[in-house]
Amino acid sequence: MTEYLEIAAAISLFIGGFFTLVGSIGLLKVDTPMSRLHAPTKASTLGVGSLLLGSMLAAFARGEGSLHQVLILAFLFVTAPITANFIAKVHLHGRSSQKSPPPPPTGGRWATYDTPQDDARKPVEGN
Repeated sequence: MTEYLEIAAAISLFIGGFFTLVGSIGLLKVDTPMSRLHAPTKASTLGVGSLLLGSMLAAFARGEGSLHQVLILAFLFVTAPITANFIAKVHLHGRSSQKSPPPPPTGGRWATYDTPQDDARKPVEGN
C-alpha cells in the first residue's frame, strides 16, 4: 500500500510541477491582460493543487499524515477565482476610459460592470 501511495505522490508532484511551469510560461508569453489572467488562475492553481496533493500523499505514505495541506488547498481554490475576478473587473473598468479610471458608480451597484447611463463618463474631446 505504501508503494502505491509513493507512486501516486510522485505522479502528482510531476503533474503539479508541469502545470506550474506551463502557467508561469503562459504568464510570460501572453501579452494581453485578459489572456495573461487565464494562465496563472487555471494552470498554476491546478499545479499548486497537485503539488499539495502529492505532499499529502507522501506524508500519509510515511505515516505522518496531516491535513494542513487540505486547508491550504481549500484556501487556494477559494481565493484564486475571487482574485482573478477582481483583476478582470479592474481591467474592464480601466479599458473604458482613456486617461483615468471612471468614477465609482453611486448606490449599491459598485460591483457590476453595467452602470447606469447617467453615471457613465463622457469621452474627453481634443486628445
